[in-house]
Amino acid sequence: MQMKHNRKIIFLAGFLFSIPVALVSYINSSYLETYIDKNYVGIIYIVASTVAILGLLKMPKALNIFGNRLTILLSFLLTFSSLILLATTSNILVAIPAFVVYFASISFIIFSLDIFIEDFSKDSSVGSLRGLYLTIINIAWIISQIISGSVINNTSLSKIYLISAGFIFVGMLIFVFFLRNFKDPEYKKISVLKTLKSFIENKNISKIYLSSLILQFFYAWMIIYTPIYLHEYMNFSWDKIGVIFSIMLIPFILLDYPLGKLSDKIGEKKMLNIGFIIIFISVFCIPFLKESSVLIWAMILFMTRVGAATIEIMNEAYFFKNVKEENADEISFYRNASPFAYIIAPLLAVPILFLIPSFKYLFFVLSAILLSGFFISLRIKDVK
Repeated sequence: MQMKHNRKIIFLAGFLFSIPVALVSYINSSYLETYIDKNYVGIIYIVASTVAILGLLKMPKALNIFGNRLTILLSFLLTFSSLILLATTSNILVAIPAFVVYFASISFIIFSLDIFIEDFSKDSSVGSLRGLYLTIINIAWIISQIISGSVINNTSLSKIYLISAGFIFVGMLIFVFFLRNFKDPEYKKISVLKTLKSFIENKNISKIYLSSLILQFFYAWMIIYTPIYLHEYMNFSWDKIGVIFSIMLIPFILLDYPLGKLSDKIGEKKMLNIGFIIIFISVFCIPFLKESSVLIWAMILFMTRVGAATIEIMNEAYFFKNVKEENADEISFYRNASPFAYIIAPLLAVPILFLIPSFKYLFFVLSAILLSGFFISLRIKDVK
């Protein structure tokens, strides 16, 4: 009973945390664009991602010193403070460092939530539980897109950051008043080099890491450049972009839980292959869209997320079937795929933007990278 209660607490925390993250995710690039040229927005993501990776590498040490509950509390405090600064400043010397702190601290929270979930997942079907958790998180993402579009259209980007800070504060209170009885496992102390060696030697884990890295690369590329493309090149207003993104995210709600249950029965490989085929074809079609139709854009982006949702839950189920919560180093390394993707994506995109004849060709490049994910997924062996 206590285990089920703790799961509900973490699911609520994940929901409250995901709303502010989702609220600002698709406007961050436009916000940064008010300070620097859009062609250089990616550089800020590179800096922020580097800080996030360095921080994640130190997280296992932080867990041994502070414990997971205090660690996540401090991470929430960092996120809250940085959002307040982003909402209230007009100074580039404050805004850019605040964004870097924000970006890094949300990576720390995601990592800490993983530790809680793994501990509260004992004697449970990993695929089903991870699928349910991802469904709850993605409900928050859809709600957020509906809110953000209308708020931006009627006020400003800074108001979104202020609202986000409010949700983060409420989420922080959960760890102030609850989970006081959480007992940290004995986190294994393994050097970064040994962790890397472990990933390389375990071929299936290294392949699922690459699969996750490619998916996170997709998210990074789409989050940084899709809002700019829709707003500046396709001339969509922010409220219409909010509608498009809300529809786009529905597959995560529809697919995560049932596919998670399915992975417990048939394994992950087949669905991973299908996911990469869907996402490749749908992204490849994006540059051919010429009409500024909400319905058409919503449907093509919907299909990209059908593929992404399938890949995401298969990656999560596969990886967490192979690790335990005490393997903090391995979880930390796995979670650095997201900030690492935010380094690779803009590093590749920034020079490409100066070479390609049109902004839309970025999506052709992305589709080629997603195709490589399909060939990697073909070589993964299901967990027995």
